[in-house]
Amino acid sequence: MTDFRTRIAVLDYGMGNLHSVAKALELVAPRAEVIITSDTEEAEDADRIVFPGVGAIRDCMAEIRRLGFDRFVAKAVQEKPVLGICVGMQALLEHSEENNGVDCLNILPGEVRFFGRHLRDENGEKLKVPHMGWDRVHQTIDHPMWHGIEQDCRFYFVHSYYVDESRPEFVAATCDYSVKFAAALVHDNLFAVQFHPEKSHTAGLQLLSNFVSWRGE
Repeated sequence: MTDFRTRIAVLDYGMGNLHSVAKALELVAPRAEVIITSDTEEAEDADRIVFPGVGAIRDCMAEIRRLGFDRFVAKAVQEKPVLGICVGMQALLEHSEENNGVDCLNILPGEVRFFGRHLRDENGEKLKVPHMGWDRVHQTIDHPMWHGIEQDCRFYFVHSYYVDESRPEFVAATCDYSVKFAAALVHDNLFAVQFHPEKSHTAGLQLLSNFVSWRGE
């Protein structure tokens, strides 16, 4: 059971579904203190960090840098468990094609790419972008964050850009939407997912519960 002294900070830079994430964390860890904060000093006292995000990467990166979250996240991943969600995952990479190209945090190697406008499934049917809805996530490694989650379980996605899988040593799961992409990334204390665990019902809550108990590497 989570110790009541555990403090989880959800980083607020104006670009995330923060209250849904916080409520889901409170549900799986009722004895923990969950805070939503845009203050790096307040977040430093937390035992775990959640780095969510939705929206355009250019606006996200501008606010991340303005608030000092770029330096904070880079330091936090060396010290404590950090969970990136959706654009929060993409921001960890080197560069994104979105908004005519945006430099990101360069905490993890890799590129964020556009799905394109002419995606088709195996039957030749046109696929919509953004990739929105439930899709299978294939775990590529054994990891504590996958505890209690079945292989190829469905999670909820909403995104037009994806992280390529050119660096498989950092990939914890993949998904296939005409192209195979990284659904989850991992490195030491950092675990990041393209899907939204707070919108993914039982499997998503299990992943958040795993994060609360995960001690990092």
